[in-house]
Amino acid sequence: QVQLVESGGGLVQAGGSLRLSCTASGRTFSYYNMGWFRQAPEKSREFVADISPSGGRTNYLTSVKGRFTISRDNAKNTVSLQMNSLKPEDTAVYYCAAGLSGYNNWGQGTQVTVSS
Repeated sequence: QVQLVESGGGLVQAGGSLRLSCTASGRTFSYYNMGWFRQAPEKSREFVADISPSGGRTNYLTSVKGRFTISRDNAKNTVSLQMNSLKPEDTAVYYCAAGLSGYNNWGQGTQVTVSS
């Protein structure tokens, strides 16, 4: 089990940027796949991006490809999501997640609001 704490959310105008960070507790962080998910009001939670334990493989939701970049620092137990060219439809609560096969460890979420 790992405990996850997100930070970096906020209010930004369309076209702006935000960087989300997630810090994990525990000494086995480097074993975990790490992901970012989001949930907009009245919508289901959706996958945004994930990264393999070594950082060598990443996957993205089609609508964020080219705008968002996921990265990790195993020495610091952190995973980040750089979000550029933000759009109002990116508004959601963003969650960090960790898992060995599937995601079963979740942070509390951080709000991202993009104004038009």
